[in-house]
Amino acid sequence: MKIASWNVNSIRARLEPVTKWLEKSKPDILLLQELKGSEFPVDYFKTLGYESSAVTQKSYNGVAILSRHPIETISTTLNGDETDSHARFLDTLIDGIRVINIYLPNGNPVGTAKFDYKLAWMDRLSFLLADLIKKDEPGLIGGDFNVIPEDVDCHKPSSWVYDAIFQPESRSRYRAYLAMGYTDAFRSLHPEESGKFTYWDYFRKAFEYNRGARIDHFLLSPKIASRLRSCEIDTGPRAEEKPSDHTPIVIELS
Repeated sequence: MKIASWNVNSIRARLEPVTKWLEKSKPDILLLQELKGSEFPVDYFKTLGYESSAVTQKSYNGVAILSRHPIETISTTLNGDETDSHARFLDTLIDGIRVINIYLPNGNPVGTAKFDYKLAWMDRLSFLLADLIKKDEPGLIGGDFNVIPEDVDCHKPSSWVYDAIFQPESRSRYRAYLAMGYTDAFRSLHPEESGKFTYWDYFRKAFEYNRGARIDHFLLSPKIASRLRSCEIDTGPRAEEKPSDHTPIVIELS
């Protein structure tokens, strides 16, 4: 089974590139983030052979899952804050696997309510992840985590020291997920590899000079981790005209 995640930075603006990539890569499941619109083209993706489930929000956020298998939507909100109206979370069941798609808050600037919201969101996520471990469910959490886990996951650590995605509070929470028993799919198969990123800024030719960061991840529960066969980052879409600032990350399970 091939499962991918991609922050498309507007599904309306990136519908053609997503279609092209689906036809070329043929994933069984695709997690999408940052849809930036109140409408999602359900019928369009159905013509391409994909069922879908989406949580949308006008102009901001938004997550969706495309699947060649039937989708059972479990939840569209992350528990723990009834006032949180951001479309950032989608919990589903697909072919016996809990597939959870997240668009974790960026948190910038540090020292503001936005950073507090990021950390609180990560704490809320930890309760869900702990519950999945407790129930010993086969599951995975994929998406834009907006966290650089280790120094090797960015081009130049000193360039990110003031960014919310690099702060020790954010990184320690990510590491706590791993300590629960989750596997970082990419790093588990590429333990020492540097220069492998999923995000590059649009400015100062960041992509051309590979000045990026690995902030899109797949975390696998123990029952799924044993099925992991590959995890690769496909930089092709980032090199196209008018691309998203992110590129797909793809795992394959036996």
